[in-house]
Amino acid sequence: MSAQLLPATAAAFAPRALSVNVVLGSKIEPWLTQTLKRINRAKRPLNSVVQHQRCLTDTLSSASAIWTLTSIMLLKAPESDLRKDSNPLIEALFNFQLIHIEAYIVHVDIVLRNEVAFKLAPKSIEALVKYHKEIHCINIAASTYNWLEKDLQVKELHEKFIQAINKFVYRTNAIALEGLEEEGAGELLCGKSEEVKNNIMNLFLLPTPKAVGVIRPRTLLPTPTPTLCPHQPAFQMLPPWANGCMMCSLNSSQPLLGWS
Repeated sequence: MSAQLLPATAAAFAPRALSVNVVLGSKIEPWLTQTLKRINRAKRPLNSVVQHQRCLTDTLSSASAIWTLTSIMLLKAPESDLRKDSNPLIEALFNFQLIHIEAYIVHVDIVLRNEVAFKLAPKSIEALVKYHKEIHCINIAASTYNWLEKDLQVKELHEKFIQAINKFVYRTNAIALEGLEEEGAGELLCGKSEEVKNNIMNLFLLPTPKAVGVIRPRTLLPTPTPTLCPHQPAFQMLPPWANGCMMCSLNSSQPLLGWS
């Protein structure tokens, strides 16, 4: 679902709408009828598309219609302040916290995209922003070397996280409404909670230190070896008759004919 198809209440920092935008097709899927009958305390009639739409809209627009998308295990304190214990169970108990990520539905579209869109609840956004500032940013600052403007970059990362987590909208197939419970609350089924957790954890970025210039040693070129001219032979060739004269001179002490 593209961003322009979402209602204005799905935008970052936008308050929750009084009524959820629900778009149903001309034919209602049997699973949706069964889901609404299961959670419908008042036994409202569900004999038409309009009745289905009103029932689903009223249910999802309730103030108690808060879904649990996933749960994330996070540190309670920066790594330098964590408790050390020989018992790993006690260590985990004191050092970790389980944050439940809650959200509410802002859009249901079973006509064009067959999707449902969730926006994080303010309580979950506040918890994640607090963790990012007081624990995540401190840990990444302590685990990386110092460079110019490091503190400024960590601060900018936190500001970007605030924007990203407030813009976060999880969109999935409309069949997720099968997890709907009474009063509009619900949980994601079919392993979708793991997908939400991965999407949120991908927002926790690390700083990128600026590259430091490295002075490379100068490469020493090998000393060039003298080469012969391609037109100059390695040995001066003598004519055949000169070779015979030289052999005679070596084998005889007499001077050669014509020589004195």
